Amino acid sequence: MFSGIIDAIGEITSAGVTATGRRLAVTAPGYWVGVGDGASIAIDGVCLTVVRVAQDTAEFDVVAETLRRTTLGELAAGSRVNLQKSLAIGDRVDGHFVQGHVDAMATIVKINRDSADARWWFQPDEAALPYIIPKGGIAIDGISLTVVGVADGAFDVALIPTTLARTTLGGKRVGDRVNIETDILARTVVQYLRSLGK
Repeated sequence: MFSGIIDAIGEITSAGVTATGRRLAVTAPGYWVGVGDGASIAIDGVCLTVVRVAQDTAEFDVVAETLRRTTLGELAAGSRVNLQKSLAIGDRVDGHFVQGHVDAMATIVKINRDSADARWWFQPDEAALPYIIPKGGIAIDGISLTVVGVADGAFDVALIPTTLARTTLGGKRVGDRVNIETDILARTVVQYLRSLGK
């Protein structure tokens, strides 16, 4: 479980093909201290398991299903990624509960970088739309954000300068794809109502 508050930005130093998918090597100086094999780390919002740590680099195996459902298959050496360590009991949750289970990908369709109100619009895979609600939580590449509105198959969020500076989102452009995880409470309510035939 994660909070959606990004700890650090890492860099992909290699993305090799394996028999079951890919192995990603992520470098982040000083970040891996105290992180052992088997630890859970969210990379761009995707919960992965540490395979090996060597000084400033950690390695992760990514299976074919994860590559198909997330943007991790598009990563190459030099790509920057958001990193977050899993929560420990007693940690503060400054964002919202994020599982690291990506629901869908979304494409950035519009960016307004007005200094008073940086607003970004995303068009998600259609199947995710019922779970995206105004003022609800959403994780974009692992970043805990609040949905402003939903219209015409897209949703928007307002971004503060700190988020743009401390995450990879500030370097994205229109047409780029991101991972999204909808709010677990919204998903639970919608699924329950569907089970009742509502």
